[in-house]
Amino acid sequence: MTSPQPLPEDNEIRDVIIIGAGPCGLAVAARLSEETPSAVFTDEEHQRYHWIKKHSGRMNLVQARHNKINGVRATKWDNEKQCPCDERRRRASTDSTSSVPSLTESSSSSSSSFSTLVLDGSGDKWMQRWNNAFKTLEIKQLRSPMFFHVDPGDRDGMLAYTQETGRDSDLWEIPNCVGKEMSKHKKKKRRQGGKNQTLGGEIDERDRKDYFSPSTDLFADYCDSIIDRYGLDEPGQILQCEATDLSYGYLSDNSASKVFTITTSTGEKYYSRTVVLAIGPGGAGVSKIFPWKPSTEQEGAAACCHSMEIKQFPSPGVRDKIQRRQETNVVVVGGGLSSAQLVDMAVRKGVTKVWFLMRSGIKVKHFDINLSWMGKYKNWEKATFWSADTDEERLEMIQTARNGGSMTPRYTKIVKQHAARNRASIHPCTQIKTHEFNPTTQTWTLTTDPPIPDLPPIDFIYFATGAKADVREMPLLREMNDQYPIEVKSGLPCLTNDLSWRNDVPLFMTGRMASLRLGPGAPNLEGARVGAERVAWGIEEVLQKEEKAGEQCEGFCGLGNRYASLVDE
Repeated sequence: MTSPQPLPEDNEIRDVIIIGAGPCGLAVAARLSEETPSAVFTDEEHQRYHWIKKHSGRMNLVQARHNKINGVRATKWDNEKQCPCDERRRRASTDSTSSVPSLTESSSSSSSSFSTLVLDGSGDKWMQRWNNAFKTLEIKQLRSPMFFHVDPGDRDGMLAYTQETGRDSDLWEIPNCVGKEMSKHKKKKRRQGGKNQTLGGEIDERDRKDYFSPSTDLFADYCDSIIDRYGLDEPGQILQCEATDLSYGYLSDNSASKVFTITTSTGEKYYSRTVVLAIGPGGAGVSKIFPWKPSTEQEGAAACCHSMEIKQFPSPGVRDKIQRRQETNVVVVGGGLSSAQLVDMAVRKGVTKVWFLMRSGIKVKHFDINLSWMGKYKNWEKATFWSADTDEERLEMIQTARNGGSMTPRYTKIVKQHAARNRASIHPCTQIKTHEFNPTTQTWTLTTDPPIPDLPPIDFIYFATGAKADVREMPLLREMNDQYPIEVKSGLPCLTNDLSWRNDVPLFMTGRMASLRLGPGAPNLEGARVGAERVAWGIEEVLQKEEKAGEQCEGFCGLGNRYASLVDE
């Protein structure tokens, strides 16, 4: 047990602190603000297996707002109409003593009157690291389909937003999957009860009509509309600061309950009843994977960098040589979509030749998980995952479904076109055997296994090799690991089914860190939305425990009440 700590000077203890302002953090904040969230799954998919039993039948049926619109809620993006979050925006976000309200009250007393703070080291705006990364790498299209997003109000919300704003031109069709419109031949097959036999015939046209992916600009604008809808951009709600230490304990000897203390890199401290860790692959404490660890001299000389650390592209030295019309050679190491995008951008920026090295063979997939987890058989895959007896089984299923990095068919074609024009050289199943950097010429001398004939001196190396997060090695969680140890499998924490650290520690984790509970899609946008739902349930339960007997909240943030009617019947 941690020793008592001094009380905060302003006595402000927030209800929720979210660490990370990326998609996972935004999904949680939006989910907590939505009074009547839509079902993430269909009725047949509402088998929660372990965690649903804990909540069923314990809460009253939610009473939706009288002005809630049925069907697709496209009007929520109409700026001329009354926004359901107007009252929410006028709330006092620093009211740490307010209780969790009931949804049986009027909409002016919404469920978002609890106090929330977001900490992010990359900026004071939502999605800042995400947007900067896409802009730097000049990525124009998301890999995810239209129904992967962070909106808790409508599964088809992005499609509705696209149609409402007339942005159909921002949709990119995912080949060999079901599209928005069907050809006459496909329509004929549908009338005959046929299916689109592509990619193993796993996608049923009658079930999915939105296998398009949005442009990065469309997705960014859609996220902005969600932020605006729920009033999540209030001044002071997101602070740019790096969380460096997290502890959980009593603030004083006479404290009634434990709270979290979050210390930042500048020494500031923030306090909260619950914490959500929603850091992405580029967040603090996430170790980047390298074939070898570059020295400070090599990195300082701008001779190499990880794809997650790119600030400008190409590097200044390479750019100068291109401007002087000198020969340039760049190596890209990796086998995923990011590596293919780097190869393409390097060629477009004028690099003479790009040497594309992959440790394994070329893997081509529309998505970074197997289609069986997204098509009509996904229920079977998810049921098998949730019903697994051990986390070792779940870990094996995750590794099989993701199976390392992969490229989309579109970028595979682009890279091969560059290779056909001798602007790129593709080398699957190849690893760097030796590496020597010459500080005088600012170039690398590399040997590979198997050897690459006539490999010239290399001006720059990009490592698009991903990152790995191990909760046991994250400085932020050092004290949590010491004071509240939990089981860990291959760096992934064995969380509760509500995605909390332990039943007695309301530290919630979402994104990649929740993979053992959410499945292989946890790091994706779909995992962000599904994880936010579970986290919101868990936060509700924690805050309920602090209510007085007989005054517990009824349906905090629209959770829990959807199933009570079934029990009543």
